[in-house]
Amino acid sequence: MRSRTANWFECKIRYEKTMEDGLQKKVTETYTVDALSFSEAEERIIEEMSSYISGEFTVQDIKKAPYGEIFFSDEEMADRWYKAKLQFITIDEKTEKEKRSSVNYLIQAGTLNGAVKNIDEVMGGTMIDYVISSVSETQLMDVFEYKKPEKNDKPEFEA
Repeated sequence: MRSRTANWFECKIRYEKTMEDGLQKKVTETYTVDALSFSEAEERIIEEMSSYISGEFTVQDIKKAPYGEIFFSDEEMADRWYKAKLQFITIDEKTEKEKRSSVNYLIQAGTLNGAVKNIDEVMGGTMIDYVISSVSETQLMDVFEYKKPEKNDKPEFEA
């Protein structure tokens, strides 16, 4: 289990998908990409989806994803994405009252229980008091992290 903080964008893609029965059906799927801006997010999702979709597709919507961090899993069965809301508990030094702040996370897991286990695995290594206030499965199809270009990639032009 590893976690990663970045600028995440949710992108909705619409295309014609060949279903199991062989019929074509228009579908809209949601993906998340790591990008610095909306225009880069659009460029990245088009690039990523071009290798998966043979026909035409359109980017229906792009919005900032509401995740503070994404927890990735290397487990083979971890094929779903869960949104979790965690509340962090701190004590106000002046009033000595408990204060809670909420953060949303995206967790890759195979099951709801697996998502909770993954949260506890990552957060258990911290000294922060937290409560899991909600965990629910999302409709996300996949998450695309930013990958640095290979070192042997040549620049498009040389000065």
